Amino acid sequence: MKVNDTLANATRAAHDVGLAAWLGGAMFGKFAHNPSLRKITSHTERGSVSNAAWNGYNPINAAGLGAAALGWGAARLTEAHPEELTGTERTLSRVKDGLMVTAVVTGIASGTLGARLARQAPDGAVPVESGTQPAAETPPEAAGLQRGVGALGTVNIVTGVALVATNAVLAQTNHSHPAKRRALLRPVTRNGGSPLWLGAAAGAVAALIDEARRRLT
Repeated sequence: MKVNDTLANATRAAHDVGLAAWLGGAMFGKFAHNPSLRKITSHTERGSVSNAAWNGYNPINAAGLGAAALGWGAARLTEAHPEELTGTERTLSRVKDGLMVTAVVTGIASGTLGARLARQAPDGAVPVESGTQPAAETPPEAAGLQRGVGALGTVNIVTGVALVATNAVLAQTNHSHPAKRRALLRPVTRNGGSPLWLGAAAGAVAALIDEARRRLT
């Protein structure tokens, strides 16, 4: 399917920026924000600050992941449709499909658990040791929720890194095999015709014309 270049570029940009915002937020939270909470003396204040920070970033997280998922979904219906891809691209795209679904499911689950954790105490002041580690006085339910958020955060990071890597390989494959070259190699197009077959047919017609010309001269 032919897509307007401006729309395709905007969709691709939204996908890439959204993926960067989501993965960047997850990595910053895991490796910088959560451990730094230990600098705060009060365990309840640690929880309050952590929940306030994540409540502030969660809309960006959700928007970023949503833009990435919608952008890829739109691409799969158009220029990234299986019939428009080479064999290698189809394999990579299926891998990306699985990673994208995993990212959305775990992202929603992580946000849901985080919201439940924040409601365990007024102003989100749940006593915690760090962003992902409960303190000795953390209530059992809150401790379980916190551990769940931590585990899902790890899954999100692994999934996000794999998504970015798959994206990079797909882009490089596209550069290495430009559209015209891929069109010649593609076995069958959507309407049943093959550019390679059409080329062979054109060659055969040209040969017949040349043979007829020779007989007439």
